[in-house]
Amino acid sequence: MTQTPLELFSTDQLIGDDDRELRDAVRSFVGDRIKPHIADWYDAGDLPARELARELGELGVLGMHLEGYGCAGTSATAYGLACMELEAADSGVRSLVSVQGSLAMFAIHHWGSEEQKQQWLPRMATGEAIGCFGLTEPDFGSNPAGMRTRARRDGDDWVLTGNKLWITNGSIADVAVVWAQTDEGENGRGIRGFVVPTDTPGFSAPKIKHKVSLRASVTSELVLDDVRLPADAVFPEVKGLKGPLTCLNEARYGIVFGALGAARDCLEATIAYAADRQIYDKSLASYQLTQAKLADMSLELGKGMLLALQLGKLKDAGTLRPEQISLGKLNNVRESIAIARECRTILGAAGITLEFPIMRHANNLESVLTYEGTSEVHQLIIGQALTGQSAFR
Repeated sequence: MTQTPLELFSTDQLIGDDDRELRDAVRSFVGDRIKPHIADWYDAGDLPARELARELGELGVLGMHLEGYGCAGTSATAYGLACMELEAADSGVRSLVSVQGSLAMFAIHHWGSEEQKQQWLPRMATGEAIGCFGLTEPDFGSNPAGMRTRARRDGDDWVLTGNKLWITNGSIADVAVVWAQTDEGENGRGIRGFVVPTDTPGFSAPKIKHKVSLRASVTSELVLDDVRLPADAVFPEVKGLKGPLTCLNEARYGIVFGALGAARDCLEATIAYAADRQIYDKSLASYQLTQAKLADMSLELGKGMLLALQLGKLKDAGTLRPEQISLGKLNNVRESIAIARECRTILGAAGITLEFPIMRHANNLESVLTYEGTSEVHQLIIGQALTGQSAFR
């Protein structure tokens, strides 16, 4: 009797009934609604994001781990498992949900005024309104403190000028959470967050094309050309990098689980292929070298899953630390992309086609490897926790 890679680890025994039920609901949705179409969306370099957002809202996964304002209020573990199932379809689909819930919605939920929460969160939870998160700039990714986007006071108003780059959901968003430098501090302490309706004059979001990774995802530039906002558009309390970095930790947590979904899908597709493929009158799966590869990849997938579930347990307990999220993001994305690449070797030429998910996942994971903190950034976060010394400068 065969077992799946995660059945070898019996990880379902570590998941509560409610969380498992939510995971299975997302898995069913993905199987019925997304997987039959995802190769075509990837090939076309687009996806029906607005339509999917409403369906995902009905499913209850948008901002699902947040409380109130129409959000489901699930456990952090359930949210992680949902990310895993979404990324088993495609990293672009999980990115749509992550940016909506863990970046845009979380920023408003955690840092916004009551008026901002009431205005946006209920509609974002249903998928009626889509959000994006403007932090990264053309010259400032790993060093957000150097951002050049400026917010200046003009009477009671704020006026924003600058550019943001590599912004998921940007071209379809109804609201953008934009971080900008102000004159209220130095060395990043003057950074403030703004809630920007995308129909505000001076705001535009041209779509980025010709991608070979995350093709089934809307990626954009944000252009802010003297965007005038009322005084109450700013997050009222938070100043400095604490605001955006808190949001990034939420997104990174989802990636810890999500990347494993891509790896699992690669591995399961590869095991099925190897069982059917005949080489010298016997199945490819019956060869020692094939089984050694499958065993090593399953071991890394299972170890990553155990790490993810431990981090989920800590997050549900309210004790998860940023450096622990870095452990998960660094390990699980690095191992997932290694699994995708190794799976491709077993499929041979078949592995480069969209008939199988392998190369699509591998290409997507190249982006996941570097967004929400590159591997090097997470190594330095872990190194600082171990030594007490910052090596960022």
